[in-house]
Amino acid sequence: MMLEPSIDKLQLKINSKYTLVTLSARRARQIQDTKKHQLENPKSFKFVGIALEEIQADKLTYIPATDED
Repeated sequence: MMLEPSIDKLQLKINSKYTLVTLSARRARQIQDTKKHQLENPKSFKFVGIALEEIQADKLTYIPATDED
């Protein structure tokens, strides 16, 4: 079974698997609540898949937190 977008391609955009999972889960919840996404024709029918497609398409990014001690 082939998953799109692949984890290898996604990790070129977001280097940490933990960050990737957290970001996509939060975005999937937003999509579920609002029924709006940033893609014209997503391949996935599931909210997490659409969130991952948005990351791959550079429609969704994040700003890493800075350590302020």
